[in-house]
Amino acid sequence: MPNDDFFLYLTTVGRKTGSPRHIEIWYVEHNGSYYMVAEHREETAWVKNIRANPVVTFSVGKGGSEEARLPLTQATARTVSPADEPELAAAVSKLMDEKYNWSDGLIVELSPSKSPG
Repeated sequence: MPNDDFFLYLTTVGRKTGSPRHIEIWYVEHNGSYYMVAEHREETAWVKNIRANPVVTFSVGKGGSEEARLPLTQATARTVSPADEPELAAAVSKLMDEKYNWSDGLIVELSPSKSPG
């Protein structure tokens, strides 16, 4: 299980350019999915990219070389609404607060794609 100095490396597709866009971000795991928090909520560029195309890839690991990260995983991303999913939002916020002492923003869920067979 990753420790606190691991990051999630997210690749989205640029909504205007169609080019890959990469970020390094804090994350937590919960019930088989990965969660991040966008500080600037809907104004965050990677959130806008996800809204335009929810298919993303990500890896988890320490900064530096890609060899230090777990294998690349394809996932579907979506935003989590506290009004629609209060239990999930509360659980993710609690995990973020415990790990980083911060959870103020828009929650984004990454659901890894199931590999066939």
